[in-house]
Amino acid sequence: MDKIKEIIGQLTPEEKAGLCSGADFWHTKGVERLGIPSVMVSDGPHGLRKQEEGADHLGIHDSIKAVCFPAACATACSFDRKLLYSMGEILGEECAAENVAVLLGPAVNIKRSPLCGRNFEYFSEDPFLAGELSCALTKGIQSKGVGVSVKHFAANNQETRRMTVSAEVSERALREIYFPAFETVVKQAKPKTVMCSYNKINGVYSSENPWLLNGILREEWGFDGFVVSDWYAVSDRVKGLTAGLDLEMPGGNPENDEKIVEAVREGRLEESVVDRAAENILNVVFSCGVKKEGAVFDREKDHARAVEIEENCAVLLKNGGALPLKEGKKVLFVGEFAEKPRFQGGGSSHINAFDARGALDFVGKEVGYICGFKADGTEEDKGEALRLAKLSEAVVVFAGLPDNYESEGYDRKHLRLPDVQNEWIEALCGQNANVVVVLHNGAPVEMPWRGRVNAVLEMYLGGEGVGEACVNLLYGKAEPSGRLAETFPLRLEDNPSYLNFPGDRETVKYSEDIFVGYRYYDSKAQKVLFPFGYGLSYTRFAYKNLEVSASEIDAGTLLNVRADVENVGTRKGKEVVQLYVADKTEEAVRPIHELKGFEKIELAPGECKTVSFTLDKRAFAYYDEKSRDWRCPEGKFEIQIGRSSRDIALKTEIFVRSPDQRKFIVDGNTTVEQLFLHPSTKMVMKGLLAKFRPEKSDGKMGDSDKEMMRAAYLQAPLRTVKLALNMSKEQYEGLLDALNASLKGE
Repeated sequence: MDKIKEIIGQLTPEEKAGLCSGADFWHTKGVERLGIPSVMVSDGPHGLRKQEEGADHLGIHDSIKAVCFPAACATACSFDRKLLYSMGEILGEECAAENVAVLLGPAVNIKRSPLCGRNFEYFSEDPFLAGELSCALTKGIQSKGVGVSVKHFAANNQETRRMTVSAEVSERALREIYFPAFETVVKQAKPKTVMCSYNKINGVYSSENPWLLNGILREEWGFDGFVVSDWYAVSDRVKGLTAGLDLEMPGGNPENDEKIVEAVREGRLEESVVDRAAENILNVVFSCGVKKEGAVFDREKDHARAVEIEENCAVLLKNGGALPLKEGKKVLFVGEFAEKPRFQGGGSSHINAFDARGALDFVGKEVGYICGFKADGTEEDKGEALRLAKLSEAVVVFAGLPDNYESEGYDRKHLRLPDVQNEWIEALCGQNANVVVVLHNGAPVEMPWRGRVNAVLEMYLGGEGVGEACVNLLYGKAEPSGRLAETFPLRLEDNPSYLNFPGDRETVKYSEDIFVGYRYYDSKAQKVLFPFGYGLSYTRFAYKNLEVSASEIDAGTLLNVRADVENVGTRKGKEVVQLYVADKTEEAVRPIHELKGFEKIELAPGECKTVSFTLDKRAFAYYDEKSRDWRCPEGKFEIQIGRSSRDIALKTEIFVRSPDQRKFIVDGNTTVEQLFLHPSTKMVMKGLLAKFRPEKSDGKMGDSDKEMMRAAYLQAPLRTVKLALNMSKEQYEGLLDALNASLKGE
């Protein structure tokens, strides 16, 4: 640290400003005379997209041959922190071997709408899951001396007009939904850099938002790395620097360096601000820019690991008994993806894959193949395929979304598969009762044929090893253990953001607020195609013996939760045990429940394991916009253990005592209902206002009139009660005094 401050003291104003922008598309600037190296950053986050020449940010030019791992849409379904950490270690080793200092990822933005074109690169609709898994990946990468750039901070939830649109979103939704994944990574994994998003948040560009970059990121969360712009995201360089944007990328814009020097010279920008940015950048450059001796990029070994990872991510959505397929039985594969799988998305994360092969390369002669339909929508005559389907034990249809359906740069318009795929699936179901659909897609799709097919295996965008992993899963050499990290709605119109996505030409209103994904669907009891956390196995699990460490706790006291899970099937398998918390206090409008814990365990047939969770205050708290802080309400909460958000196997109630309770002061605007709900004031109300209760009516009222009077009574503020009872000033003040006196000592 002292050495870096000494170096900064020797820099000219021009050199300081220069350090705050890139040398070119992928490198930071160096200062040779002071021993400051230029270091390389590279796109990720599910592979190394290192470009030697012909730099671009959208995957147009080829990068070096590298291993393409499953995208985040797939790895999130693993619900496996250890798996993500190990994948991070591999990526970190690859970066170290290629002398890459910073990998641009993970991308942890929330899946607000299934239409977002970049959802394949994001983890989940749930901030807890996204935070836990991205934290594990970050720790794994940085364990190899390589930095990450957690992106895109913040509220970058669409591609449409992403460089100019203003996300109009409440602070509560930001704090509860869109910030927590970033917060978890920053606090627990200490990422070297954070990348700011293109968009505005409530009218202010992220790249020049002091509340976001200095207030939240640095002061509240303690971030001590550097903030880098998304490529070409800078609007006003001097404003951005003041707000906390340290590094502008890409390089090649000397005008902005000159603006920084000029602003310092004219006194519009404190030189200490530039010094701080330079220090933030140099801390990372000197810690991550050192060439790592002995690091090896073993593509063969890493490819094998990519296959294993995908086997743990794929989600079995339906199985009527066709899976696992039996070796030696006559099976027909249909669809071009069987030989040329779609295994990654388009844009800046596009990897020049080392060894990408389809499922056809991993099966024997007993498996027939007819292309039938291609990704571009062209198709063959169905006649021969239908004939062979009738003669086969099972038909496996390889379906999914073509490259041009989802990519960085634009959003999807609908949730449909290409019509030709749906038509082929329906036709094949007419010839064979064991039709299995294998899906290659980066986000939810509609399945009009779900009721007719026997099985559905969701591979997502499973990386270059997806073909081999798929065959292993189909034939039972591997056990499906993925669980959905996002809800599959029945229709696009069911999504809570439907009426406000992607907004108008200037803004997008997050009107659904905190009700994103399952928080909306479950709270509304909305029918869905497949719920959050859902996934099948080739074996069965039983849940029992839910225990909590205490039935009553003080807010801030850790609550330990445990439950037993037993494999009651005949095969070894993995189960994802999910813990949800439901607030029963009714203090604030909240989702019906929220994910606050998960663990993945492996069990042999007949084996039973105890799964343990620890819940802290944040597991029970919501963000209170009045106090601008996290509040834990006092009252009952339900602890739920389940297989998905819609399949709760065990539950129990606890009571949380909270010092966060707002001091209850009775005044003229306090309602009768509030007073009857509070135990200390309830008895006073019964004694003083009994004659006002509608139950004391003369009996001539109808039921609707009684209900109206009851509602009016409960909702009435005391100032109205005073008038209704014709109270004198002395009587009214005496009532207020008596009520407040009953609250003393609380």
